[in-house]
Amino acid sequence: MNIQRHHNNFDFLRFVFASFVIITHSFALLGMEEKEWMLGITNGQISFSQLGLAGFFTISGYFIYKSMLRSDSVLHYLKKRVLRLFPALLVVLLLSLVVLPFFYRGDKSIFNEFGYWTYLPYNLSLYLFQGPVEGVFNSLPYRSFNGSLWTIRYEFSMYLFVLLFFFIKKARYHSFLATFLLILWYVIFIFGMNRFGASNFLGMTGYPLFNLGGYFVVGIFLGTLQRKLFNDKRLLLFALILLVVSAYYGMYGYVKHVALSFLILGLGFWESKLACFKDYGDPSYGIYIYAFPIQQILIYCFSPSLEILLLGSFSLAVFFGYISWHLIEKRALSIK
Repeated sequence: MNIQRHHNNFDFLRFVFASFVIITHSFALLGMEEKEWMLGITNGQISFSQLGLAGFFTISGYFIYKSMLRSDSVLHYLKKRVLRLFPALLVVLLLSLVVLPFFYRGDKSIFNEFGYWTYLPYNLSLYLFQGPVEGVFNSLPYRSFNGSLWTIRYEFSMYLFVLLFFFIKKARYHSFLATFLLILWYVIFIFGMNRFGASNFLGMTGYPLFNLGGYFVVGIFLGTLQRKLFNDKRLLLFALILLVVSAYYGMYGYVKHVALSFLILGLGFWESKLACFKDYGDPSYGIYIYAFPIQQILIYCFSPSLEILLLGSFSLAVFFGYISWHLIEKRALSIK
């Protein structure tokens, strides 16, 4: 793992994927979501944020599975996962409680608002996600203070899902289980969304659970295969062509999980000078959890144009992302 990390492009890709989410949110938070560039190009099939989340969940599926294989116990594995997610999340939630009163415009004190006091525990629990606080950003198209946090419960749920493989000691059986789960997931995703798409489980909706979880499952499946598979440039080219052609004919949803996941991991393992990006740290998680409130604050205070919002929120989110990595996340991970 350490060798792979120092000779791959995944830190750069995660940075790009976090940036993609900022692009989509810039359009959406200004109330012009339908004008998002990628949606226009693909006739509404793909957005930048969808690509970003696909990248995050694919990479997580692959490397979290590998992390599970190196874990001494379930507790060891869970400790690593908790240290990766929660310290930075706790800090951004605490900072939110400090900032929220400055944007409160309710009839009473914000400290008398029930939502203010539930904001931290609900979001820290992951499964009781709370977006808005009453009296804050009521005049904006989206009232949520940090709408990006909704995906973290899906990510953590997939971390728990990986434990299915922990109790199977023989590696060859991992391939069988991963293949079975991939086929089962695909059948449900393609044929069962009319029934399960709107269902709710622990605050999670069926469609995003199967959609985002699908990338994670494919990441696990690809993690059970030989690494040299990603060195075949012909397969990468085929995956790219398949994605483009399927999008052109309106069939992208049928191939996106497998083809896009394979392309993402192939690009991640491609030897390039972008591997040096890891020397600066991994700000992607910090960018992801800080960008949304930064964008909301900029919109509320300055009513910026799309271009100014993109530039301003990206710059500030990258700054806070690196601060989060070097001061919080990196130190928390060293405890492992």
